[in-house]
Amino acid sequence: MAQNDLMSNAEDVADQFLRVTKQYLPHVARLCLISTFLEDGIRMWFQWSEQKEYIETTWGCGFFLATLFVLINLLGQLGGCILILSRNFVQYACFGLFGLIALQTVAYSILWDPKFLMRNLALGGGLLLLLAESRSEGRSMFAGVPTMRESSPKQYMQLGGRVLLVLMFMTLLHFDTSFLSILQNLVGTALIVLVAIGFKTKLAALTLVIWLLAINVYFNAFWTIPAYKPMHDFLKYDFFQTTSVIGGLLLVVALGPGGVSMDEKKKEWVSLSEPPQMTEHVTDEVLLGEMQLADNCSFSDTH
Repeated sequence: MAQNDLMSNAEDVADQFLRVTKQYLPHVARLCLISTFLEDGIRMWFQWSEQKEYIETTWGCGFFLATLFVLINLLGQLGGCILILSRNFVQYACFGLFGLIALQTVAYSILWDPKFLMRNLALGGGLLLLLAESRSEGRSMFAGVPTMRESSPKQYMQLGGRVLLVLMFMTLLHFDTSFLSILQNLVGTALIVLVAIGFKTKLAALTLVIWLLAINVYFNAFWTIPAYKPMHDFLKYDFFQTTSVIGGLLLVVALGPGGVSMDEKKKEWVSLSEPPQMTEHVTDEVLLGEMQLADNCSFSDTH
């Protein structure tokens, strides 16, 4: 009983946090999620010669193709980020970023490096969540209105996004025998599994966000390393990759787990076993509708 009360109180805190931050959370989630693309696009600008020379030397493709590759990456990533943040042509921007992930996977030989490959797939999972969010905007005005239940592509996008975010977490595990590392691995793995299967999703994702944020700032503090040292670039890469996954988890918090999850199945089982009655709990669709309505209003006010 005490354990149930503790879990219920924790979920109430998570719901309260979601209500208080509903005007800002989607913006923060999107910015965190695309931070990797934003940083990489800016890096392409400042390291234009180095990137072009690397591609030209590695692939022997000549000056023109190497320049074209860097230009496509620069404009594609920065342009895609601007479209996503301004919420214009979000689906086309996501597809463009998907294409750039595939292009970079081949160009930088990431396909043969399991760690970097999983991180790229995790970025794809975040983009799937952005696609799911963009598909839900058209229905946000009718959130809370009884409708026929459907197995929409949005639900499977949310499922795919949650599962692919697990890959990024796997690259953050520390395989040593210290007590702290073992504890971090066990707690973190338990939370990411809950997110993947959609059980206590919002609470698990929010807890994992706090945990990853603390680890990211502590272990990936690239600003403490001089820029000329290689470790600076490695830590910066890890920092923004982890930040993107934090953004994906924040989108999971904002969107809810979707229809393909244990949380939604549990609601179905409860509704079948109990007679209809009034409840104080707010459904994910109603809460998502309120968040997107507030999001749209705040976006309109700035324009």
